[in-house]
Amino acid sequence: MRKLIILFFVGLAITVSSCRQDFVFEPSTGDLVFSKDTIYLDTVFTNIGSSTYTLKVYNRSSKDIKIPTIRLAKGVGTKYRITVDGMTGDENRVFRDVELLAKDSMYIFIETTAGIVDANPSDFLYTDQIEFDSGANLQKVELVTLIQDAYFIFPNKQNGITESIPIGFNEDGAVLETNGRNLSHSHPDNGNEYLFKTDKPYVVYGYASVPNGETLTIPAGARVHFHAESGLVVQEGGTLQITGSTSATAALENEVIFEGDRLEPIFSDVPGQWGTVYLRQGSTNHSIKNLTLKNAIVGLLVENNFGSPMTIENTQIYDCSNVGLLGRAATIEGKNVVINTAGVASLACTLGGSYEFKHCTFNNNWSSSKQVAVTVDNYYTDTTTDQQVAFDLTKADFKNCIIFGSNQVELLINKSTVNPEVNWTTPIFSKCQIKFNNSSNQFTNNPDYAFINDTSEIIKNGIVDFQDISKNKLFIGEDSASKNFGVDVGVPLDILGNPRNGVFDLGAYNSIIFPAN
Repeated sequence: MRKLIILFFVGLAITVSSCRQDFVFEPSTGDLVFSKDTIYLDTVFTNIGSSTYTLKVYNRSSKDIKIPTIRLAKGVGTKYRITVDGMTGDENRVFRDVELLAKDSMYIFIETTAGIVDANPSDFLYTDQIEFDSGANLQKVELVTLIQDAYFIFPNKQNGITESIPIGFNEDGAVLETNGRNLSHSHPDNGNEYLFKTDKPYVVYGYASVPNGETLTIPAGARVHFHAESGLVVQEGGTLQITGSTSATAALENEVIFEGDRLEPIFSDVPGQWGTVYLRQGSTNHSIKNLTLKNAIVGLLVENNFGSPMTIENTQIYDCSNVGLLGRAATIEGKNVVINTAGVASLACTLGGSYEFKHCTFNNNWSSSKQVAVTVDNYYTDTTTDQQVAFDLTKADFKNCIIFGSNQVELLINKSTVNPEVNWTTPIFSKCQIKFNNSSNQFTNNPDYAFINDTSEIIKNGIVDFQDISKNKLFIGEDSASKNFGVDVGVPLDILGNPRNGVFDLGAYNSIIFPAN
């Protein structure tokens, strides 16, 4: 009897399965629904690949359908590429008999790599369409991207070997190199690369190098974009001159701008997209005016330029993954400098040196508990001997500055404890507002922090009233404790070119009344 029951259920299962039919897909009828009717791929540089964009396609009907073709209208000659639900089709351009279940959806991913010659010469737009089906059932989604022409600086490659330049020495004294090349006075495509032009932006791959005896001049209005792991290095005996000027609009038309080469808005404040501007030991006579630098690992790295101070004025440095402005035994004079948000420090004055900053705003709201706005030290610890190696700190003066951030202590001073013979000049903070909560009293008896109790010279904590830190708007408002606390230190205009008129607010900006939301 038991065997008969088992045979009955086996027979029933066979009967049921034999009655089941496969899914029946009907031809599509032109009733697909799309998440967008036009996909705008943000601006890309000529012949540089875009980000990946997404289109979602819906079958809202109660029937399983088969789409005879999904294709790019320009065919094999198009500069767009698509994948459909993970399928690559014929050369990423044609897909046949694509099935889509009832009440289901699928994703199409879109990319492009197009040159300026492919774009419409009147508006530099490159366009195409994704076509679904044909004839009476034809449906289309438009594709649009803006192509921007540029001057490209990249290392040469020969026999599979990429050209390189020196960037320092290892612990054994051997030369360290990285991908890059020296600039040229007569480049076949770019012309004189030691005097940047402003008619098109520059895109740098690897490191652009300024060798001994050469000066790179970057004029007002220039735009420089750095690819990942790229940057600018000025070698011993080389000079960097950035000569931006005050802009009249939010477009910063007269600023010089350094940033990454991803132009999509989602990348506008992403840190660490490129390397650094490295002013190597022995480079000389640097001057930086009206520069806006964004999204680097280290914004400016200045190394041992004693005897020729680097002057930096009316400059903004934002969203660096490590340090905004890093001095190593450097001589730096800064006026109207704004640095906001960095993974370690907005400003790091390290290995001694000489530093003077007037009317500067250093803020750090990086999302950790370890970063600071400003750090000053005069040594490093040798990893092989575990001994401190100290250097002279001849000056560290901060006048009419704001040093603030999201942590309880935004200023750190570290003096060598084992090399008393080196010159150490205690940092001076005159008329500054500093975020400094000495809750554990660990700094109370440290003579280098004696300033924290001098209320005539510093505002400890207080309301800083920045307009919008997340958007790098470090204007101070009417409620700021920094308003009218400063004195005349010889910087008559703020970073925007507005006269101070005998009222000396701290930081780089005159205080303003914030617009109503």
